[in-house]
Parts: sequence; C-alpha cells; structure tokens
Amino acid sequence: QVQVVESGGGLVQAGESLRLSCTASGLTFGDYAMAWFRQAPGKERERVSCIGRDRGRGTFYRDSLEGRFTISRDNAKNTVYLQMNSLRPEDTAMYYCAARRDLCSRTPLDYVDWGQGTQVTVSS
Repeated sequence: QVQVVESGGGLVQAGESLRLSCTASGLTFGDYAMAWFRQAPGKERERVSCIGRDRGRGTFYRDSLEGRFTISRDNAKNTVYLQMNSLRPEDTAMYYCAARRDLCSRTPLDYVDWGQGTQVTVSS
C-alpha cells in the first residue's frame, strides 16, 4: 500500500523561504515521477513542479514559479523536496505531493497516489 506524507508547511512572511518534504513508502520510489500541486480556496488544483523518475529525469515548473522554487529528490530516502524562496501571499495554498509511475504530467487525474497536504500561508 502506497503512502505519501508531506511536511514542512507553515506560516511565513512575504520574502521568506520554506522547504517542503514528501516521503513515499510502499513503492519503488525511483520508478515514480513525483509532483507538487497546490490548491487555494475556491481555485483549481494546479501543478507547481514535477521531477522525473530514476535520477530526476527532467524537472518541470509552473511558468511563474521557475526561479523561486526548486524541486529535488533523494531516492535513498524516498523523499522529494520543494524549496520555496521569496514567498508571496499568492503562494498561500494547501500543497500536495503526488506520485505517478510514469512521466510527469500536469493533470491531477493522472496521479493515483496523493498525500494529505501541508498548508503554506504567506502573510504580507
């Protein structure tokens, strides 16, 4: 049974940084693309970033986030990270980690295994 658990969210001020972590179990981690999505109240879930399977074959970012956010993975720890710098109030959302045994996709429905989410709140 696959389990995905996020951590690292919190309340920060604009301009500060956070690092989110996501640990997955019950799967061969290297076979999975790992993605971060976020969802703000009243908005659709959107992909923030994705890192390809194996040794991170390809990384992808939402256009407006590249340069501030960095995704990485440590296959030895079954963990994917999202480093978020220069946070803005519009980054406030629930952040979800998702696993897909295939290439990265922008579509939430393409991911079967999800975590419960970690809240990120950025005050102005």
